[in-house]
Amino acid sequence: MKNIYGFTVTTIDGKEVSLSDYRGKVLLIVNVASYCGFTPQYQQLQELYSRYSERGFMVLVFPCDQFLGQEPDENTKIEQSCRLNYGVTFPMFAKINVNGENESPLFTYLKSTCTGLFGTKTIKWNFTKFLIDATGVPVKRYMPITQPKKIARDIEKQLAQ
Repeated sequence: MKNIYGFTVTTIDGKEVSLSDYRGKVLLIVNVASYCGFTPQYQQLQELYSRYSERGFMVLVFPCDQFLGQEPDENTKIEQSCRLNYGVTFPMFAKINVNGENESPLFTYLKSTCTGLFGTKTIKWNFTKFLIDATGVPVKRYMPITQPKKIARDIEKQLAQ
């Protein structure tokens, strides 16, 4: 696959959507969890979305419970918590696996195109981030410790192309 547009994902409220719906937008795709030390990053993700959405930027988050059970809740509760506690208005998707036998095909693709530190493919923790250009091609992977606000310059560069 040459870009993300061939993948179908499930929204947090259970609807199937094609990522081709986001064609022409710069995306930041993030695996998230509600009970993680990095959960406050939701606030910065929302700030980025608010700042750049009118220019064609989207944040897409995928809850994941593969790291110490830090996302045990059902989709409805996850959504309510994020909207209430962090004012999230960007698209949220149904809980998925990002590693292993039942991993999301989207994340299999993302990991194969943008490897981690020392060329690793495995996602090591929640809040791993992937920047996708306006043609649907992954261009950069960020570690969980990377604060979303530190990605602003890369987002601006993609939006300017």
